[in-house]
Amino acid sequence: MLNYDGKVFVSVQNSSNGEVSSQTTFHYKQDGNIVTASYAGGEILKGTLIGIANEDGSLNFRYNHVNTSDEIRGGACISQPEVLSDGRIRLYEKWRWAEGSSGESVIEEVK
Repeated sequence: MLNYDGKVFVSVQNSSNGEVSSQTTFHYKQDGNIVTASYAGGEILKGTLIGIANEDGSLNFRYNHVNTSDEIRGGACISQPEVLSDGRIRLYEKWRWAEGSSGESVIEEVK
């Protein structure tokens, strides 16, 4: 299992209906197989996620945040990891807003 504890990620790609951007920073913590993160930046004032890390390093989580329009947004996401040649983690994400629309994004670990 990959260890996400203490890792910082930024978005490098997102669907047009997403609110995460290259200005959004994610700070991950892990306790056993439970993964949490706080995130903010760009259109997002404050966000949190909580989920489960699977044996293969994939993540299944729920997210909620407040955006710059003072809207509360949230949904679910499944992330598949890739370990890059320099040891950083890249996550390929498939997410779905609670109201039903969906998209894909990529975030990468910052060293």
